[in-house]
Amino acid sequence: MTTEEMLHLKSTYLAPYMQLATALIGKVREGGGNMFRHQLDTMATLIDYGYIDSVLLKASVIHDLIEDVPDFNHNLILAVDYESPAVYDLVLEVTRFPGETKPEFLTRIHEGGSRNAKILKVADRISNMISLGFVIDPEFINRYTEETVRYIFPIAGDVDRAMLAELQSLVESRRKYLSALIH
Repeated sequence: MTTEEMLHLKSTYLAPYMQLATALIGKVREGGGNMFRHQLDTMATLIDYGYIDSVLLKASVIHDLIEDVPDFNHNLILAVDYESPAVYDLVLEVTRFPGETKPEFLTRIHEGGSRNAKILKVADRISNMISLGFVIDPEFINRYTEETVRYIFPIAGDVDRAMLAELQSLVESRRKYLSALIH
């Protein structure tokens, strides 16, 4: 990371968004772990890949908030800072809405999502795939892995080849695990 990038990151105030994300503490994830830590893992993945856009990082910290806390007052997001409207819009782009199937949701992001929405979704899936290493339900692992190949690989291919390579490696490791279970 360059000095300029470090200074930009230093001026990004994430604490108010982290405070909002605490509404996810105690919410268990189907893929393992809890929702609050997943938000921070997703942000860490973005930083690891060199993404320091403040709106993207802020949205990553709360990307599951609206979807997983249905009674959450979205006005709390809009009141945080001058970037709040853009953060809120990005969160909405990566939010699966009631009645929307998973394939419809992922296709919506692939076909109509902004570049930042696609980057955020790929970082989110990297975090999810890492957590999948702690899941022991073969059906869930297989379904989630195949969903990643079908829907997330194309999104990653659109925005970041290095992130795509990590996802491919994670899928390969999950497939090896499933293969070992069968034999």
